[in-house]
Amino acid sequence: MKLQRDTFPERNLITAYGDAHVEINRERHEASLVILPDRLITGWGRGGFERLSEADFAQIADLAPEMLIFGSGSRQRFPAPALLRPLITARIGYEIMDRAAAARTYNVLMLEGRMVACALLID
Repeated sequence: MKLQRDTFPERNLITAYGDAHVEINRERHEASLVILPDRLITGWGRGGFERLSEADFAQIADLAPEMLIFGSGSRQRFPAPALLRPLITARIGYEIMDRAAAARTYNVLMLEGRMVACALLID
């Protein structure tokens, strides 16, 4: 689904997504990643949902976003609470959604000027 007509070269905008990809500023990505307004972290969550670790979320906490939007794949799945400990310790809010909802929510928050991170798992 195409989300936005325009791109913002100075910000990372999710311009489209599908079952096995996401487009950031019209550039296609087919592997899980973390999106922030000013950078992309590729290679995040390589093992998929079942292999997520506390270290994966610690990597996001180290980026110090205001909040994390976690797109758990094509359907909403909740990671074990212990995995989210780095976010809780750093007082970073988080929301867990399916990938499509996470993509839409990230764009809204990012365009509002929020320092939001979006971790998207590509199934």
